[in-house]
Amino acid sequence: MTEDKIALRALLEKGSDATFLREMIGFAAQRLMELETDGVCGAGHGERSADRRNQRNGYRERDWETRAGTVELRIPKLRKGSYFPCFLDPTPTAEKALTAVIQEAYIQGISTRSVDELVKAMGMEGISKSQVSRLCAEIDERVQTFLHRPLEGEWPYLWLDATYVNARRDHHIVSVAVIVAVAVNTDGRRQVLGMTVGNSEAEPFWSEFLRSLARRGLRGVKLVVSDAHEGLKAAVTKVLGATWQRCRVHFMRNAMAHAGKTQRRVVSAWIGTAFAQDDSGAARKQWRQVADQLRPRVAKLATLMDNAEADVLAYMGFPAQHRAKIHSTNPLERLNGEIKRRSEVVGIFPNEAAVTRLIGALLLEQNDEWAVQRARYMSLETIAPLSDDPFVSLPGVAA
Repeated sequence: MTEDKIALRALLEKGSDATFLREMIGFAAQRLMELETDGVCGAGHGERSADRRNQRNGYRERDWETRAGTVELRIPKLRKGSYFPCFLDPTPTAEKALTAVIQEAYIQGISTRSVDELVKAMGMEGISKSQVSRLCAEIDERVQTFLHRPLEGEWPYLWLDATYVNARRDHHIVSVAVIVAVAVNTDGRRQVLGMTVGNSEAEPFWSEFLRSLARRGLRGVKLVVSDAHEGLKAAVTKVLGATWQRCRVHFMRNAMAHAGKTQRRVVSAWIGTAFAQDDSGAARKQWRQVADQLRPRVAKLATLMDNAEADVLAYMGFPAQHRAKIHSTNPLERLNGEIKRRSEVVGIFPNEAAVTRLIGALLLEQNDEWAVQRARYMSLETIAPLSDDPFVSLPGVAA
């Protein structure tokens, strides 16, 4: 005990050292592992006892990622069997959620061959309904707390995107939309704001989702980036009063559908000249020139450009250093890809609650990963409205 006090005193003497909290966590974790190992062995380190059941066999190094930073642990090894600290959960929340979804589908009798093989491969042949309920309740509580947390501060940039998964409803298999919202705050850091599950992407659905975000504290939105959904565009204007940016990548895909196979590369390069301009006025002028050049040969594409000009070039009215991040929904593409990868393992979700459980857990883990990253997503200083007015400073950010 005296040695423990000396070690603790040495930590306290560091005072305001930036590493104090991290080392304090490491000290407490190491002491807890020693106590647990003593209990497993039946005796203390180097102690002779008739009650001894096992012996130590060195240590293995492991990095523990915490909110205070990376803590280096020395986990004791045993001669017989293995030891794993109680405070280190070897299974991430998203994997727990995936397990819970598979278990729930299995218990409810939705055991297709693929799901049945997955359950057996994960060693869950003897799972009970009560075990499934406890696991689901634990995950649901964490996910719901995350999805309904208050939103503080200003969120100038907001990305919205939808992906579709299959779920059972009233004994039928239906395709449900999963909406994910990601935003950047005035510190330049991004967070997952929320998600919801619905039947379609109609305006009432989008409006209710955006209102739910507003009730939780979403404010200060200057630009919303998404694919071309008329319902979403109307909801953004009605609920947030923000500018809408049509995803540039999705627009180019739609535009190339009107160009012949041999012309796509040339047409893409022509349209790209508008994106290479330095300011909004020059970009719009070049956009109209390209549309006029295409009109005699590809009238439908020229009409598409006429109608989409304001929406596709909306991001040009914002600071140049932000444009690479705000012209498309690319910041959400990797997240949607991971959602698809996890949902394909399940195939058909047993119900919509299972969809929220798995995808919500995945978003929770992603948000935690972003929170511990040291680098900011973007340097956020000023934002320009879609007009000729000079840039205006964001609330709470020095000009």
